[in-house]
Amino acid sequence: MEDTPLIQFGRAERSGPQTIHNDALVITAVLANYEVGRIFIDSGSSADILFGEAYDQMQLGDVFLEKVNTSLYGFAGEVVHPRGMVSLPLIMGRGTTRKTCLLKFLVVDVPSSYNVILDRPTLNTFQAVIFTYHMKIKFPTPGGVGEVQGDPLQSRRCYVDTVCKGQKRNGDDALNRAPPSKKGKAPEGENSEETKIPGKVQPAEELLNIEIILGNPDKTTRIDSHLGKEAKKEIILCLQRNADIFAWTPQDLEGIDPHVITHHLNIDPNCKPVKQKKRHFGPETDKIIQAEINKLRAAGHIEEIQFPEWLSNVVLVSKPGGK
Repeated sequence: MEDTPLIQFGRAERSGPQTIHNDALVITAVLANYEVGRIFIDSGSSADILFGEAYDQMQLGDVFLEKVNTSLYGFAGEVVHPRGMVSLPLIMGRGTTRKTCLLKFLVVDVPSSYNVILDRPTLNTFQAVIFTYHMKIKFPTPGGVGEVQGDPLQSRRCYVDTVCKGQKRNGDDALNRAPPSKKGKAPEGENSEETKIPGKVQPAEELLNIEIILGNPDKTTRIDSHLGKEAKKEIILCLQRNADIFAWTPQDLEGIDPHVITHHLNIDPNCKPVKQKKRHFGPETDKIIQAEINKLRAAGHIEEIQFPEWLSNVVLVSKPGGK
């Protein structure tokens, strides 16, 4: 039996990330005389995967594909049916320490950020030892210890691509699962008025009106009508005992203690306000302005003060309804 060369990893040979990382081990190798990047080393997988897009770019054709009845099962139980199986030589390492093994790949037509996934049996075939901290693979060869260095930048790009594709796929699946009426299109042969989506949000449960201040039907709130008798009684009593914290009108808003928060304008107090030239509006516009001012004064939002100079003009903005 030939002596197997000693495989070891030293601190000095580390060329990957110089800090603690969680990057996947992604390498570049020669597959069927093509230099292929984005090869993911997955020691938990039991099948070598060659993704359909990468296989098509290699222009090998379907003539080399063998039919298979095997199905692949993903992490969430989803089933993938391979296009076929192909036997291809994989070369890892360089020079006198390179190693070639003939592997069987399942070709699958699913979107992926990787071109190839190498499984646990392949690592055993190469007698490879992986060290993810150093992002490196080492394996014995007749000429010594061969090695392949992982690419941390490529690994992170694959991770970002995988996340982006997963988010897009989840969004598309959610749209495809929605019933036709949710997509804004009524099913054929049905009355579109009956399938129209409500224009406002409906409560998920029936609500019960209660008086916060007894004898005043205008000051009410609502609670769940399905509460138990004792729970309903306790909630109503709690609300009525704390009726003073409810604000029914703008005048009930007493403001916030300045010790809690104070409004501050980020301006230089020595700056003189910009003075606008006073504008005169037509009679109809004056009526609208006066009506709006009266409403704001009645609500307590504004109050009248006197300035020695005219500062700015009123600007009218029409509402969506045209008012």
